[in-house]
Amino acid sequence: MRAASVVALAIAGLCLSGLPGQAQGKEATKAVVLKGATLIDGSGGKPITDSVLVIRDGRIAAVGSASAVKVPSGAEVVDLKGKTIMPGMISDHSHIGIVRGLKASPDNYNRDYILSQLRQWEAFGVTTITSLGLNAPEFYDLRAELHAGKAPGADIFGADRGIGVAMGAPPVAIVPVGPSQIYRPDTPNAAREAVREMAGRKTDLIKIWLDDFGKLLPVKVKPEVYTAAVDEAHKNKLRIAFHINDLEDAQAALKAGADILAHGIRDKEVDPPTIALMKKNAAWYVPTLALDDSNFIFADKPQVSADPFVNRALDPAVKTQLEDPAWQQKVHDAPGSERARKALAMNQKNLMTLYKAGIGIGFGSDSGVGLRFPGVAEHRELDLMVEAGLTPMQALTIATSGAAKLLRLDDRGLLQAGKLADIIVLDADPSSDIANIHKISAVWHRGKPVAGPIAAFAQR
Repeated sequence: MRAASVVALAIAGLCLSGLPGQAQGKEATKAVVLKGATLIDGSGGKPITDSVLVIRDGRIAAVGSASAVKVPSGAEVVDLKGKTIMPGMISDHSHIGIVRGLKASPDNYNRDYILSQLRQWEAFGVTTITSLGLNAPEFYDLRAELHAGKAPGADIFGADRGIGVAMGAPPVAIVPVGPSQIYRPDTPNAAREAVREMAGRKTDLIKIWLDDFGKLLPVKVKPEVYTAAVDEAHKNKLRIAFHINDLEDAQAALKAGADILAHGIRDKEVDPPTIALMKKNAAWYVPTLALDDSNFIFADKPQVSADPFVNRALDPAVKTQLEDPAWQQKVHDAPGSERARKALAMNQKNLMTLYKAGIGIGFGSDSGVGLRFPGVAEHRELDLMVEAGLTPMQALTIATSGAAKLLRLDDRGLLQAGKLADIIVLDADPSSDIANIHKISAVWHRGKPVAGPIAAFAQR
């Protein structure tokens, strides 16, 4: 993948000689300068035209307008005139190793397949992801390698296994994971022990599945169980994210001390008491608009999957299914699709209500599960956020610096001096039209070019 990406970048006309990591000794600290692009720094401010961004040792050494930042002597200069650059996107809600093609299986949680997913996220400009639960023990070795830049692909954070309930969420019929990928405690003490085990492994977050998937499941986690889990998480200085769907469950989670609502509220409009609870908890809201959208969009609008930007990321078996007229008609007419359409509309309305109320909005699509394909789903999420009423710049800010703030990461999400040089190079400015976010020319991760145009990307 990376070798192919370098070739793609060369075709795109970018100078690749002398980049960090490709030389030895003193050459390894040689500065690289991205010059001439319109720069979106991730803060939400006005783009900088004719920018200069200096990279040294994988981080941004200086950034600003050409009149304010000097090109260091001897630097390798990459001319990006006519391009736009922005920070790599950050997903606060994804999953790794769950679905391969059309099959969900514990066997999918293996190093090679997960790395192929992480490379796909990276190629689509998502340079950091959060695997929010259902992680097997291998997660920790992978996390260490990705944090150190010793393995290819998007960097990863995660929520260890997470907590569900027997005969309930997460449903085994939809997400058949192994016993080392989920806890299902039935008592407060068991919940506390599960949290302590996850804390001992240095998880980044704790996840609880609270809802019953639209009353499809017979049971939910008992209040005394999830309340104990929240208390134990907070004792261990860990934040807790709740998988919810309904306003009632969101309120229950917030009253228990939820720090993050990992999905949007989709059955009713959010009300002032719920907003007050979110402000009291300083809770974050991750709408995952693409979740419901993915349940009908490929049937309602087959042209979406036919778009080369999407199509190149699809497994052959998935392509065959999405292109099948009988499948399209069946899904289009299904009662579940109509419920998903209504849920998406409510979620979009609640997103705008909460954004205007000053609630922290995270970025995620629940990618890696169902028909939410790594990288593609994040781009779809941006489209849906703008469709809901956010400006393109507001959506881009949420997907970069906002998502970093949710994860409490101060080393990424912004194109500022001292931050990691995680950068998307685009052929047009997405702050004027969000569709331009799909026009990827190149992706740089920690100061190195790792991917070229999506036209050069092939699903692995």
